[in-house]
Amino acid sequence: MASEPARTPLYEWHVANGGKMVDFAGWSMPTHYTSIVQEHNATRGAVGMTDISHMGRLRFEGPGVAVFLAELLTRRVADLGLGQIRYSLVTNDEGGILDDVLVGRYHNAYGQPYYVMVVNASNRAKIVAWIERHLTPERASRRGHEIVWNDISSIFAMFAIQGPRSAELIQPLVDVDLGLMKYYRGEQVRILHPVAKRQGGLLSRTGYTGEDGFELVLGADIAPAVWEKLLELGKPLGAVPTGIACRDTLRLEAGMPLYGHELSEQINPLQAGLSFACHLKGYNFPGRDALVEIEKNPLPTVRIGLELSSRRVAREGAAIYAGDRRVGEVTSGTFSPTLERPIAMGYIESEFSTPGTDLVVDIRGHRESARIVPLPFYRRPTQGGTK
Repeated sequence: MASEPARTPLYEWHVANGGKMVDFAGWSMPTHYTSIVQEHNATRGAVGMTDISHMGRLRFEGPGVAVFLAELLTRRVADLGLGQIRYSLVTNDEGGILDDVLVGRYHNAYGQPYYVMVVNASNRAKIVAWIERHLTPERASRRGHEIVWNDISSIFAMFAIQGPRSAELIQPLVDVDLGLMKYYRGEQVRILHPVAKRQGGLLSRTGYTGEDGFELVLGADIAPAVWEKLLELGKPLGAVPTGIACRDTLRLEAGMPLYGHELSEQINPLQAGLSFACHLKGYNFPGRDALVEIEKNPLPTVRIGLELSSRRVAREGAAIYAGDRRVGEVTSGTFSPTLERPIAMGYIESEFSTPGTDLVVDIRGHRESARIVPLPFYRRPTQGGTK
């Protein structure tokens, strides 16, 4: 018998406020409350608040952590400064992607460093098992290089607060100046809400929408009250609760890959366009040698963006043709509320991947014209920084 999907600390709130609940990566999550387009546009124009407590959160500390993470991840993290966050990947021995992750460095109350890794909900168990495989008890207890790590996913909630007015919304509830927090930076904050009793949380200027925004990790016990207070403060700003459906349309417009679509164990970082997140010189992580060999030869397929000429949407699995030759496949597609046209990402044979190339996509038996365009499809006017 299949087990019931897990519930986030906000489950009761979602149900009581009209969330359309579905089983997503083993969690009961709201797809939307009003409409996907309304929630999408609210995020682009004001603030959208999404419950992302289903994401996995792993905490590492001890004198051996920096070296261990450098041997686990594709991107260096040993040089992270206090509050700095970096996008990285976990790869298997063949160079395939096990997950894409965020890693941040913080200090505890005693001034000792610790790291928090955020992983995709669908991959949490796999990544935990991968860590256990590489971090043996003998390795973790090595004198002078001890490592302690914990899966803290169940005792914390996590919110994505995204949009051009997100800093304005959050500022009254935290004890740090958000005007000084840069992109891909985070801080330990005190939450200024009576129910929180000035409890701490982690606030980072990160997101998965292409907008300015923040992600807040806080205790599961105070999450519903803080969520409601944020919505109360955000009402005059145009803030709305948003489901996971518009999170997908937002990330697709921003050209951000999604695990299970653009990323998988059969796809390597180089063909996914994520070579910036792979430090191959001077590092030795699982899959590094395989990626060095892959880098020596032309990639057979690469990730591309497509704009379609009609209003028909190309969904995952739709075949891409150059003339009569099948040259690729769509991995994600939607009608873009911001651009008001269908867009898609997919993988295509490298020789056909030049932006401006005209192609054809088979959409349920109908051939529709499409053109390769540079990613991302959408870039906010004041966007700065890189992953």
